[in-house]
Amino acid sequence: MASKPSIPKGTRDFSPTEVAKRQYIIQIIKSNFEKFGFQPIETPSFENSETLMGKYGEEGDRLIFKILNSGDYLAKANATHLENKDSTKLTASISEKALRYDLTVPFARYVVQHQNEIEFPFKRYQIQPVWRADRPQKGRFREFFQCDADVVGSKSLWQEVELVQLYDTVFTTLGLEGVTIKINNRKILSGIAEVIGASDKLIDFTVALDKLDKIGEDGVKKEMMEKGISGKAIEKVQPLFNFTGTISEKINQLSVLLAESSEGMKGVEELRFICDNVTKLGLNTSILDLDVTLARGLNYYTGAIFEVAPPKSVAMGSIGGGGRYDDLTGIFGLKNMSGVGISFGLDRIYLVIEELNLFPETVTATSKALFINYGDTEAFYGLQAIQKLRASGIKVELYPDNAKVAKQFQHADKRGIPFAVIVGAQEMESNSFLLKNLVTGEQVFLDFEGLKNALL
Repeated sequence: MASKPSIPKGTRDFSPTEVAKRQYIIQIIKSNFEKFGFQPIETPSFENSETLMGKYGEEGDRLIFKILNSGDYLAKANATHLENKDSTKLTASISEKALRYDLTVPFARYVVQHQNEIEFPFKRYQIQPVWRADRPQKGRFREFFQCDADVVGSKSLWQEVELVQLYDTVFTTLGLEGVTIKINNRKILSGIAEVIGASDKLIDFTVALDKLDKIGEDGVKKEMMEKGISGKAIEKVQPLFNFTGTISEKINQLSVLLAESSEGMKGVEELRFICDNVTKLGLNTSILDLDVTLARGLNYYTGAIFEVAPPKSVAMGSIGGGGRYDDLTGIFGLKNMSGVGISFGLDRIYLVIEELNLFPETVTATSKALFINYGDTEAFYGLQAIQKLRASGIKVELYPDNAKVAKQFQHADKRGIPFAVIVGAQEMESNSFLLKNLVTGEQVFLDFEGLKNALL
């Protein structure tokens, strides 16, 4: 008995329409990466286990898909285990490779391995799938694409300014107006920790502060005190509970609050530089906002932190994020190589565009016209025209079988093909074509140039 076909949990099949829509988003991201000077690289889908393990923390390590060694690995593994009962050696004898978990660690490995061939600062982009042995749920998959752009080898804050512009340009081109590009700085978070005298409580502090809209000031203070943050410390950061105004006004409030923290003031000045210049240069449709609760990748980022929220009319998590890291390549022995990068969340961006009905009608994987097949002579006449139309970049096809005409029209309808081209004895004699609009039913006789112009 044949087995029922299925795919692994957390993976997906994509229909022609879905692929066309995904490629539409990817093409816009890709073309703008290149406009901003980023160059493409690709890394293998799997890396040596030692490249990935220990780079994402304990939780991340558990989510890495390991690849079993080929050959008689099991017999060797059992022999190794019986000999010394060393679990590390056992794991190595079973699996020496793993599917990549993200694009960042492979990128760091690439930079170190190819450092003598790379011209720094190096601006690279990568659009490739990654794999995580996560528990599948809505919006979370085990196989998904990441779209990353990073610059390594420069500490210049102009890079951050340009990355904000890159976000704005991509989302404006996609028609996603009104996204909020949230910005914070790791040094500001360190400064707040210094002010409250509790660096070990910083995560608890930001998590509680982030709930201000939901549980109010009293609720936030109560939660902070339950987490062991003193009333005196909370009093010192009272301005954060009324943290409103323009981005410039917020930065001024922070400069007063963090006046006694040298690290915090460095963060304030970095933010001021980025935000002032972005404001002067202007954004198309995005909003830049300072969010002091933004603490993503706290152990990873060393400067600016970014997160992008979709337009307020859509209930969805972040659709992009990134930040500045000062020692990405240090894990592979190349010290002091500062970098900054951002990522676009392809799957979530797709869902937002779909919900807002922003995909252009022209985004389709289907043909513009189907040539109806009346027999070999007519098919050959049609294929001569098809050859020229394709050379002009027009997607057209011939129905391969000399089937009933009704069946051919039905095929075009099911495929969503908007036009049919009818070629019979009359058309061949007059060197013309009958173009039928399958939506309106309108028919018109055309010569080849007229047909080409009608389908362009």
